[in-house]
Amino acid sequence: MNIETVKSIGTFVILLLAQALVLNHIHLFNCATPFLYVYMVLHFQRNAPKWSLLLWSFLMGLLVDVFSNTPGVAAGSMAFIGFIQPYLLELFAPRDSADDLVPSRKTFGGRSFFYYSLTIVFIYCLIFFTLETFNFFNWLQWIFSILGSMVLSLALIYAIENLRKN
Repeated sequence: MNIETVKSIGTFVILLLAQALVLNHIHLFNCATPFLYVYMVLHFQRNAPKWSLLLWSFLMGLLVDVFSNTPGVAAGSMAFIGFIQPYLLELFAPRDSADDLVPSRKTFGGRSFFYYSLTIVFIYCLIFFTLETFNFFNWLQWIFSILGSMVLSLALIYAIENLRKN
């Protein structure tokens, strides 16, 4: 087992514990919950096999579902963003970047990484809250939940990016 695998497993466990023990209990204005575990999918490198990305994403979502009592919602949402991440990575990555590029603010630049993370977090929140509510009777609450959770998640992701940079 190489050092990158150990780092990936450590990141997986830390994000899972942070979400399960702390972030799942934050519900600002009864609608906004931060989803920090999406950060794991944001940082899969370019040449990672798609099956491993899907497997790690689904496993993270499944374990979050176990701790959050959201049967299958996080697993389905994480599996979907794990599926589209390589395509979004190619869309936002610099053209002359290496094959083993790990997405971050440092490697992408501020603007590209912001749009990349915004897109993934928005798609995740959209799918998550659509599956969770499964109706559109209270569509205003649905929109507030998506936007509020997206803002909180992006703020946490950028806080971690700033800590990693230093």
